[in-house]
Amino acid sequence: MILIAGLGNPGQKYVDTRHNVGFMLIDEILKTGGFSELGSSKFQGELFKKGSLLLLKPQTFMNLSGNSVKAVNDFYKPERIIVVHDDIDLDLGAVKFKKGGSSGGHNGIKSIDALIGADYERVRIGVGKKQQGQDAANFVLGNFNDSERKRLGEILPYVARAVEALLSGDIEDIAQKFTIKRGCSWSFT
Repeated sequence: MILIAGLGNPGQKYVDTRHNVGFMLIDEILKTGGFSELGSSKFQGELFKKGSLLLLKPQTFMNLSGNSVKAVNDFYKPERIIVVHDDIDLDLGAVKFKKGGSSGGHNGIKSIDALIGADYERVRIGVGKKQQGQDAANFVLGNFNDSERKRLGEILPYVARAVEALLSGDIEDIAQKFTIKRGCSWSFT
C-alpha cells in the first residue's frame, strides 16, 4: 500500500492559498476517478482509496498534519509514504523530489517528522518566494492571484503525472525526469 498525503488547511477560507497546494494536487489526482472515500473522523482527514493507493487530505490544520498522517500510517501500515507540500523557497511552478531530510522550516513537515520520522518521499511544489521582509505565515496563507492560478492550472496536472510515475518508480529516477528547477510559463500538457 502507498499513502500520498497532500498538505493544506481545511475550510473554505484556505481553499486558494499557497499553503493548500498539497490539497490541490490530491484533488487533481481524484479527477482520475475510481476512488472511494473512507471517512474522516478516525484518520483526522479526508481519506480516499483505490486499489492499494491511499490519498489523504489532513483536516488537522497544517501545523498538526502529522496527527492525521500517523493515524493512517498506524492503521494501514503503508510501505511508502509520499507527502506533497508547498515550498516558499522555490519559484512558482518549480517542482522537486526528495526522500528524507530536514523540514526546511515547513511546520506541516515538522509535525510529520516528529510523529513518524523523516524517512518518506516528498514532492515539493514551488508557490513563489516571499518578498524581503514579508512574513512567511501571511505569504503562505495568502491567495494565489489570477496569473498564478493560471500557472498552477498548468503545473498541477504535470505534478499529478509525476506522482503517478513515482508510484511505480524510484524517486531518484523521477527526480531526474520530472524536476523543474525554475517556474516557467510554457504549457505542461
